[in-house]
Amino acid sequence: MGTEYANKHIGCTIHNCEHHCCCEDFCSLDKIEVGTHEANPTVVQCTDCLSFKAKPGVSNS
Repeated sequence: MGTEYANKHIGCTIHNCEHHCCCEDFCSLDKIEVGTHEANPTVVQCTDCLSFKAKPGVSNS
């Protein structure tokens, strides 16, 4: 499945993710993994999309 598929159940605005739908603000995956980087998450900022994969050529800086 390519990035032209928009999974209308997973909204996403991360345009530099390899799984972002090319044409709409949705993920192109059937399922994502959500996790945390905190021992005791208490706010939304503690959560992460563990399915995120940077598009080729996108740097971390």
